[in-house]
Amino acid sequence: MPPSSPPLTPPLPEERYRLLVEAVTDYAIFMLDPTGQVISWNPGAQRCKGYRETEIIGQHFSIFYTVSDQQAGLPKRALSTAMSTGRFEHEGWRVRKDGSYFWANVVIDPIWTHSGELIGFAKVTRDLTERKQAEAELAKSEQQFRLLVQGVTDYAIFLLDPEGRVSNWNQGAQRIKGYLPEEIIGQHFSRFYTEEDRAKGEPERGLSIARTTGRFEKEGYRQRKDGSLFIAHVVIDAIYSDDDTLLGFAKITRDITQSRQTQQALEQAREALFQSQKMESLGQLTGGIAHDFNNLLMVILGSLNIAARHLRNDPKATRLLDNAIKGAQRGVSLTQRMLAFSRSQELRPEVLAIPTLVHDMAEMLQRTLGPQVEIETRFPLGLDAILADANQLELALLNLMVNARDAMPNGGNITLSAANELVSPNNTLALTPGPYVRVVVTDTGAGMNKVTLAKAMEPFFTTKGPGEGTGLGLSMVHGMAEQLGGRLHIESSPGQGTSVKLWLPTAQHEPGQAQSPNPTVSKQTGQADQTESKEQPLKVLVVDDDSLVLFSVAAMLEDLGHDVVEKDNAADAYTLLEHDDTIDLVITDHAMPQMTGAELAEAVHQKWPSLPLILASGYTEQLQLPAYLPKLTKPFSQDTLMKALCEVIVTD
Repeated sequence: MPPSSPPLTPPLPEERYRLLVEAVTDYAIFMLDPTGQVISWNPGAQRCKGYRETEIIGQHFSIFYTVSDQQAGLPKRALSTAMSTGRFEHEGWRVRKDGSYFWANVVIDPIWTHSGELIGFAKVTRDLTERKQAEAELAKSEQQFRLLVQGVTDYAIFLLDPEGRVSNWNQGAQRIKGYLPEEIIGQHFSRFYTEEDRAKGEPERGLSIARTTGRFEKEGYRQRKDGSLFIAHVVIDAIYSDDDTLLGFAKITRDITQSRQTQQALEQAREALFQSQKMESLGQLTGGIAHDFNNLLMVILGSLNIAARHLRNDPKATRLLDNAIKGAQRGVSLTQRMLAFSRSQELRPEVLAIPTLVHDMAEMLQRTLGPQVEIETRFPLGLDAILADANQLELALLNLMVNARDAMPNGGNITLSAANELVSPNNTLALTPGPYVRVVVTDTGAGMNKVTLAKAMEPFFTTKGPGEGTGLGLSMVHGMAEQLGGRLHIESSPGQGTSVKLWLPTAQHEPGQAQSPNPTVSKQTGQADQTESKEQPLKVLVVDDDSLVLFSVAAMLEDLGHDVVEKDNAADAYTLLEHDDTIDLVITDHAMPQMTGAELAEAVHQKWPSLPLILASGYTEQLQLPAYLPKLTKPFSQDTLMKALCEVIVTD
């Protein structure tokens, strides 16, 4: 039999402790003698500090301390504290064998014999460098975040405690709200709200929603330290701890006043553009309708005038015809307003002094407005002259003052004033920079609400009863002002009356050329002459693409005793003139397909410069006509036609 193994002997307690200490590698565990020299060394100490046991036994433990700690006597103080208090604990930088530093937690305990004799110290060191670095990184991150929040100036970023009191304050909050940190920290955030919002409980409602849902967001008016209001975008977030305890609220406020104003300005510009486009479209439509209506009125008035001349001996028929002619003339007035709105009426601008013009029409104004209306005029002595059509301006002022009277059914005051004004670039009225005269008609009437004011200049819009207005008065004034290079602007509010402002360029501001008087042309020589023609039959070529108008003009001419040749297009008219040298006068419409009347007149004048020409047009555009081509505006009566003939046909 093999010899039996000897029984295992359990290690002694001292051996067990030694084995335990040497098995620990995360802690440096070693002993010092009473003087501080190392007398034991475990693997954890070797791993932590870098010294092998043979290198460190017998060395003083102060070798592990930094030079500054050695000079400050920290090793000696550590042993002294351990002896006097029974324990020394400290965290700080320690030095490895290779000279590198690590952050250590150090515990030193004195070791006493039963008799009370100090035999040394037990020293436990733990490397906490990673924790220290993590703490340093966290502190750095917190510092950077704190600097970031404090450096933000476009946003007010601050904290509230659970009751809503301000607990910190960044520079953005100071800039936006006006409070210094020492003025606001500890104060309740409700002071940023308006008195009305505080009365409605808005601050408490915001915190309640944030507490319940985690977030509250809203835009509204907030109040600065100086009492001024701004439009704010506010976000409140609830802040909870890991155990769901409410720590407070994070509040971010942004001043969006400027962006909101910019947005509103953009919306207003879009609305103005839409309104401008709408008015332009309406103007084109209205101008086209007025042109066609002029042709119809031309036929009606021409036929009525001829019929009236032949029925002079029938009183009843004469009254009916006169009534029909008056109705047609009212239609003419309506088309003139339509043309004015579309900025297409023919203007004859001249230099005008507004005080003189108003003085000349004062009696008519007072008679028209009635005794219940008191008129006051205010004109400075140095008021500039303007360049405008006198008749159209009179009609415009009359329209404005009649509108003012109608807004005061029980009477009131109308003030007509004017002043010089130098309009700067980038003005809100989009006027060309330069000198203007601002004419203002102000009444003490009922005024207009926003809806009515927005539609006031639209054609055919009226607040008057049926049959009391066409809705073209303000449209006509607006169109005239635009055509002259000016602008019309209305200010009104309910109960505050209305103020209509009319900007008109001065005579020195981009002056246009006034219409030259229509010359007369000699039948034989074609030279200008101011003598009246002797009555003699003429052979007249009438050109118009509208058969009804063509027939009406021909009938009026034949009724006056003239011979008429009719053509419905410019090309045929020109061909006729090439083969017929007996034509005394050409009357041509303007708006015709392929070749306009103005183009026909130019071609005729180039070939036969002595042949008199008249352009008869109701077309809705401004025509810059040469001196040899007088214009006869449709619709015209037989008397007007006869005067035009007398002006252009003279004999030697």
